[in-house]
Amino acid sequence: MRRASARLVSGALAVAGALACNPAGYPGGPKVSLRMHGGPAQATVTIDDEYVGPLDVVAARGVALPVGTHRISVEAPGFLPWDRMVEAKDQTVRLDVQLVPIPD
Repeated sequence: MRRASARLVSGALAVAGALACNPAGYPGGPKVSLRMHGGPAQATVTIDDEYVGPLDVVAARGVALPVGTHRISVEAPGFLPWDRMVEAKDQTVRLDVQLVPIPD
């Protein structure tokens, strides 16, 4: 069971890493670098409603975004969601994402 779990996690990280470099479904053309940092590390990142990977992987690898407007969402259990519309133009987009714990 542990080996199956390790393979699943390893496979998920490989997919997340590949997506973090260039999310699937985006056509060719000019790209803008998206750089994120923040926490919690295992928060999930979605771009235009497409899962990209955990925040720590996206922070380490970055994302190549096509020029245009994109919806960036970051979520983690026990935290309020973070959601922004971002305009990718001609320079690196930098986002600091610090999720806020849900108050008791």
